Amino acid sequence: MRSAKGDLDLHHFHPETAGLPAVSFEGVSKRFKMSPERPRTVLETAIALLRMQRRPKQELWAVRDLSFDLYRGESLGIIGRNGSGKSTALKLIARILRPTEGRITVRGRVSALLELGAGFHQDLTGRENIYLNGSILGLQQKEIEAYFPAIVDFSELHDFIDIPVRHYSSGMYMRLGFSIAIHVQPDILIVDEILAVGDQAFQAKCFERIEALQQAGTTIILVSHNMDMVQKVCTRLLWLEQGQLRKAGLTHEVLAEYTSENYRRPEGPERSPQRAAFRRMGTREVEITGVRLCDGEGRAATRFRTNEPMTIEMEYVAHKPVQNPEFGLALFRQDGIQVNGPNTRLAGVEMGRVEGPGVVRYHIERLPLLPARYELTVAVHDSRYPVAYDFHDHAYQFEVVGGGTTEIYGLVVFPARWEWVCGEEAVAAKPAGQVDS
Repeated sequence: MRSAKGDLDLHHFHPETAGLPAVSFEGVSKRFKMSPERPRTVLETAIALLRMQRRPKQELWAVRDLSFDLYRGESLGIIGRNGSGKSTALKLIARILRPTEGRITVRGRVSALLELGAGFHQDLTGRENIYLNGSILGLQQKEIEAYFPAIVDFSELHDFIDIPVRHYSSGMYMRLGFSIAIHVQPDILIVDEILAVGDQAFQAKCFERIEALQQAGTTIILVSHNMDMVQKVCTRLLWLEQGQLRKAGLTHEVLAEYTSENYRRPEGPERSPQRAAFRRMGTREVEITGVRLCDGEGRAATRFRTNEPMTIEMEYVAHKPVQNPEFGLALFRQDGIQVNGPNTRLAGVEMGRVEGPGVVRYHIERLPLLPARYELTVAVHDSRYPVAYDFHDHAYQFEVVGGGTTEIYGLVVFPARWEWVCGEEAVAAKPAGQVDS
């Protein structure tokens, strides 16, 4: 049910509510009104008044019509580019913000680790801020006193706990904030990118504690640009784009599409992989007259998935007899890294005397490339001397999109298989990176 004015229902977790969502968004939207900078002088005030007469008030919808249910014990990641509404969604769950429209239901104690220093009073010591944060979360003083030693031990801030936090470094803020968040027995833990701050050893300790909370049934909500962290912690993902839900589902499914989207070209009526302009050189005794990229059915394509078949087809015309020409190609990722550079000579293909038209095909049974945009150079050379008959430099483009593999890092997926040997038994897994069809 959606209301004209945003609603926020808060409940403590009870066993009888175990089957209900821990967090529920129903058509939630959050609007911010954009105000110009406050004028400081008489002249700035006059200019501001003139501008207010000319300009309508600007509004920003940081979150728009967002709906989802998150159940107790689940781990949810929220991903998206900067400005997509991720942090706003977390602040809505943490009750820092109220929705403009829609309804939010939260069941259980929420502990949030958001911006560095959020919830800390700069003039208070670390000790005093622990008591302040505990009180805000609804804990009694006796409860805070019981948690206090464990909070300080985990943060490793014994020597600094009685110093005002304004003197803390960013890493010390993160240590104290995370330690408070996990020791107040939260039903729902919210973490926003802050774990990127601090030393590696403490980050590892934080992840161990998050795993322990997951096993204990704590609901985890994580925002991060670190896809490795997201993949390890989260079972489900929400992908936000300009405040709206782009995709929701299992982590590996959403992450595959999100990763490929980062490399994707703008959609358009693309009929050929050939670039509008490219560098071409050679004597043209043998001329490459056409290049096609084909899928497993032999259809022309510019978009492929990892582990699918792909064929690069080069049509040519030899304007005079040529002995054993060498056809080759070079493949580059969009950032300029060369992936490979095969040719017929290295493959041991003897073409003999070539004259007139023909076709050379390079068949890839399982495309090992990970999602990205790619550029292709094709060429035909004299096999004996460094003479180019025809050379098309970075002339053709295609992209590999997600969904054909669970792997997301690096350049390629190797045709490999994992094996685990335990005692006298060997357990073989399916090929690395392969997804079920």
